[in-house]
Amino acid sequence: MDPKGSGAPEGAETPETPKDAETPRTRGPEPDAPHRPDPPGPAGGAAPARLDGAPFPPAPAPGVRVPDTPSAELREGAGIAGLSLPYQVVAALALSVFGLLACGQLAMVFLHVAPSNTLTKQHGEAFDDWIYPEFEQNWKLFAPNPLQQNVAVEARADVEGANGRRTTRWVNLSREDGEAIRGSLLPSHVHQNELRRAWDFYTGSHTEENRPNGLRGELSERYMRRIVMLRLSQQGYGGSIERIQIRSAVTAVGAPAWSDEKISTEPVYRALPWWNVTDDDLPEGSGQGQASVGTEGAE
Repeated sequence: MDPKGSGAPEGAETPETPKDAETPRTRGPEPDAPHRPDPPGPAGGAAPARLDGAPFPPAPAPGVRVPDTPSAELREGAGIAGLSLPYQVVAALALSVFGLLACGQLAMVFLHVAPSNTLTKQHGEAFDDWIYPEFEQNWKLFAPNPLQQNVAVEARADVEGANGRRTTRWVNLSREDGEAIRGSLLPSHVHQNELRRAWDFYTGSHTEENRPNGLRGELSERYMRRIVMLRLSQQGYGGSIERIQIRSAVTAVGAPAWSDEKISTEPVYRALPWWNVTDDDLPEGSGQGQASVGTEGAE
């Protein structure tokens, strides 16, 4: 009998326990290693959480290959680039359509409120059909309409000289003002606006029969006389200016080369009656309208 009472028959070999099945011993702390406390974890054996409070995703099973796809954090806020190719094409087409509609709307509104021009004359009904009634506008671009004419003020005079009395040729005073400011970095306000504003003042205060319609009409007439006399006295006619006459030459701006519109560019004249020169019309230091040198041919 087995003195230890193991119950195994005599002569039987006791099977050895495999080394792999041995219970590993718990390794105690090394004497020289400092003791580090374990970090606090969730109670109840719950899965650890990230710093932002969201749980970590579960670990993949052994042998399962994780696809290389961008995470939600990387895809979030990527815009169209984060979409697949078919969705990118659809989004690009949608943005293109919206952009074309916006540009077309702005162009239609601009042409609707713009002054009369070649496009509005040919396609005005199409613009109105698009605008009315949903996009009706109650304002106009450019008020009043921009000038579509060139207005030149011309003058001539009756001069009494040594060889008798003669009538000078027409002098384009507006052209002289244009030449005075052309190429100038600091053009004179007088050359730009004096004659032009004086003529607008006169035509706005007179009827088509050149009759003044009030006190402003008489004032504008005296103003025009003084300006014309100041300009003609510098021409060097060699005599005394007895009478002056003023006229305007209005020329329409021609149509562009690509337009089929027919516009006459022949000047239209408006001649004022002859005015006798008085002392009030003479500029200071003019010598009663006489010039010291020079002559002009009669018309």
